Amino acid sequence: MASPSNYSAAPISEFLLLCFPNYQSWQHWLSLPLSLLFLLAMGANITLLMTIRLEASLHEPMYYLLSLLSLLDIVLCLTVIPKVLAIFWFDLRSISFSACFLQMFIMNSFLPMESCTFMVMAYDHYVAICHPLRYTSIITDQFVAKASAFIVARNALLAAPIPILTAQLHYCGKNVIENCICANLSVSRLSCDNFTLNRIYQFVVGWTWLGSDFILIFLSYTFILRAVLRFKAEGAAVKALSTCGSHFILILFFSTILLVVVLTNVARKRVPMDILILLNVLHHLIPPVLNPIVYGVRTKEIKQAIQKLLMRGM
Repeated sequence: MASPSNYSAAPISEFLLLCFPNYQSWQHWLSLPLSLLFLLAMGANITLLMTIRLEASLHEPMYYLLSLLSLLDIVLCLTVIPKVLAIFWFDLRSISFSACFLQMFIMNSFLPMESCTFMVMAYDHYVAICHPLRYTSIITDQFVAKASAFIVARNALLAAPIPILTAQLHYCGKNVIENCICANLSVSRLSCDNFTLNRIYQFVVGWTWLGSDFILIFLSYTFILRAVLRFKAEGAAVKALSTCGSHFILILFFSTILLVVVLTNVARKRVPMDILILLNVLHHLIPPVLNPIVYGVRTKEIKQAIQKLLMRGM
């Protein structure tokens, strides 16, 4: 394996991922909680997917959206965490040129897909609470299919230029990425070329698509709150606020972590590199752990379906 201080005049064919350059002794301590969180995320999301797949009563649009969110979580976890754990346990730091840019594409497309899915789910809650009589005519299987196609197509097309622009840069010097993942800016800084266009594109597109998603999410929950406060039935307002409140808090948590990651990247000279790297890793792990719990297990119908499947298995 190449030395971490490797420099070469020839174009490089692989990168080395250097996790926590200042505190590499952290790796063994972090591997245990990261492994447990990874197993929890994978187990919870696979359980949710199997429950929705096997229980006929859950074959409805809302649960199809939950399935989409779980699939996105699983792909994100598998893209990032196994490689991080391989570095921690076996010191397997090398990553091929193509694998690095594939990981970059998945991270830059699937995270916005999650925020876009949150937006569609917020609209689903808005229709269910504000227009309950029209819910079944608006939120149909066809609506979910079209929304899913839009989520995948929009974010894949907008994210594709990021790894393409980064891959076209000339890498002729240091090949050590000071990160656990192939983050765009971490890789671009290793190039011998000017990557201003790359930075501008990621900044403009990232803030545009994520900003539009969160504005629509905020508007949906604002209308929901106004409608809930008009409820006269005893307990109806409390139930609706409890359900939508937990969802909104999770979305707020997701966006806050993302904002912190972006701001710390901008102010990287003032923030310790190891903190920035840890935030990048956790941002791909914490939401996949929380999403199936908040959206799935706390949903009465899913909880009953899981219990029914467990009883059937016993």
